[in-house]
Amino acid sequence: MGKTKPDPERPVAAWSEKDLLDDKIVDAFVVIFRSPGCYWSKQSGCLMCGYNNDCLASVTPENLITQFEKAMEKYAGQPYFKLYTSGSFFDSNEIGIEAQENILAMVGERAKKILVESRPEFVNQKALDRVFASVEKLEIAIGLETANDDIRCKSINKGFKFTDFERAAKLARENGARIRTYLILKPPYITENEAIADTLESIKIAGPLSDVISVNPMNIQNYTVVEGLWKKSLYRPPWLWSLLEVLEQSSRLTDVRVISAPSGGGSRRGVHNCRKCDKEILAKVDEFSLNQDADVFNGLKCQCKEKWLDYLDVEQYMGSTGHLTKLAKPK
Repeated sequence: MGKTKPDPERPVAAWSEKDLLDDKIVDAFVVIFRSPGCYWSKQSGCLMCGYNNDCLASVTPENLITQFEKAMEKYAGQPYFKLYTSGSFFDSNEIGIEAQENILAMVGERAKKILVESRPEFVNQKALDRVFASVEKLEIAIGLETANDDIRCKSINKGFKFTDFERAAKLARENGARIRTYLILKPPYITENEAIADTLESIKIAGPLSDVISVNPMNIQNYTVVEGLWKKSLYRPPWLWSLLEVLEQSSRLTDVRVISAPSGGGSRRGVHNCRKCDKEILAKVDEFSLNQDADVFNGLKCQCKEKWLDYLDVEQYMGSTGHLTKLAKPK
């Protein structure tokens, strides 16, 4: 059977998940719009991002409103909405101003809080005023990825500097919005050791500008530079032990909530260990993200932890950031 043609009037997906609202665990309603696409993806693009695969250039602002109406068929009274696109909700070329206003008005009738994603260049006073005209509480998720400008430029090709994030975060918080900072664990071209150290340093630096920090382990998305490296064994997604190391140490680096919701966790393309312990560890990551109690990680054991420690040790001498086990196999 051939691949189903994308429908411009249906969202990519809609579902419910757990999150915190006013320090209480609640159900959040998640909608992923099929948008015309992220402007940065069209100009250059991030090396790991494949969200443009779900885009459709012909989508109109009217289509986006219809998509939201279709998504609302699954709505079950959740007080918290998360509205995702392939790029930035505040980018008027991706989500038109009128479409933004209509969608926000519909959300405002039902929700206490809304979360949207945006690149920092689209976070401005007009965008903030537009949201607060309809919605009481706003959280903006920004993909900072790392506080290190050199890594963000060379390993991710993100297209902005830390000072751009800093400006957007300060403006948003001055207006009463919260900032959810995305940090990526293990972009390409750096070792597992370097990735852990960079994420921990980024938590420390970004903490004062954030209300929530989301640690996103790299996952291999289709038709990306990272996928190309992975297929040649020149990249391995991070170990779950590395993610636990970051989460366990985070409380000593910042007072803000640190969470993780790994995409593709436990699969070849996502953060994983040996597969035997993955499910149990991922469940503990979910638990930690809701209660911030690092004690949930106590007692987690698996033989593969020694392999992870060996991996961290050996990769420093290999001269490669690739998948060491596969690279070491004789041809």
